[in-house]
Amino acid sequence: MEADTFDNGFDALADTPCEAANLTARSDLLSAIRQQVISWNVAQEIAAARLGLTRPRLNDLMRGKIAKFSLDALVNIASAAGLTLEIRTSVTSVEAA
Repeated sequence: MEADTFDNGFDALADTPCEAANLTARSDLLSAIRQQVISWNVAQEIAAARLGLTRPRLNDLMRGKIAKFSLDALVNIASAAGLTLEIRTSVTSVEAA
């Protein structure tokens, strides 16, 4: 039996490469936002207000509950956190359907 290898964990978990790419992007953004919030060293109420979130929503973010956040929502939160987003793309081979 041959073991499958993957570039990252999301490739193994996702059903499609598109879903894996979305999960990877969301994970990267969530992680960057968490680090920014931690660097503020303020109470969650203050951090939530800065981001335009409720405290329970911020708590979900800080606990890494990725399924509760769309990519669009995370982009908005990252912007509110003062982060500058940079999107990089590269070409991968795509098999004909």
